Amino acid sequence: MAIRSWFISVLGAPPESMTILRQSFCSNVEIRHFFCDLTEVLKLAFSDTLISTVVVCYVAIILGVFPLTGILFSYSQIFSSILRISSDRGKYKAFSTCGFQLLVVSFFYGTVLAIYLSSVAILPSRMSLMASVIYTMITPMLNPFIYSLRNRDIKVVLGRVFSKVLPLSERVDAHLS
Repeated sequence: MAIRSWFISVLGAPPESMTILRQSFCSNVEIRHFFCDLTEVLKLAFSDTLISTVVVCYVAIILGVFPLTGILFSYSQIFSSILRISSDRGKYKAFSTCGFQLLVVSFFYGTVLAIYLSSVAILPSRMSLMASVIYTMITPMLNPFIYSLRNRDIKVVLGRVFSKVLPLSERVDAHLS
C-alpha cells in the first residue's frame, strides 16, 4: 500500500514539473513563501498559465480527492464498527481517538486541496502561506499530541493548565464588561 502511494505521487510530479518548464519568468523574482510551492510559482509567471492551472487541478484531484475518498470510506467502516460496541465507555474511547484523527486528516486535506485547487480562484499569497504552514507543520505535530492525550498523566497536566487559564479569561471578560 505504501509503495503504491509513493508510486502514484511520483507519477504526479512530472506533469507539474513540465508545466513550470513551459512558463517564462522575470530574472529577478522573489517568492514570498517559506518553500517553493507550485501555485506560488505559477502566480509569478508572465506567460499564459491556463494549461498549467488545469494540470495542477487534475493532479490535485488525482493525488488528493481519490485518497481522501478512500480515507473517508475507511473511517465510515471504523465508525460502523464502533457503533456495534456494546459499552458506552468503549464507544466514547474509540470515538474520541478516531474523532481527533479525523480532525487532523481534515486539516491536512482541507488545506492541501484549498491551496492546489485555489490556483483557479487565485488565493491570496498570505492565505496560501498560512494554509501551507498548517499542512506542512501543524498537522504532523498534531499526531503525537493526539496519541499523548490517551495518557492519563498528560490529561491531568492539561487539566491543571486549562483550569489556571480559564479563570484568568473569565476575570478578563468580567473586567471588560
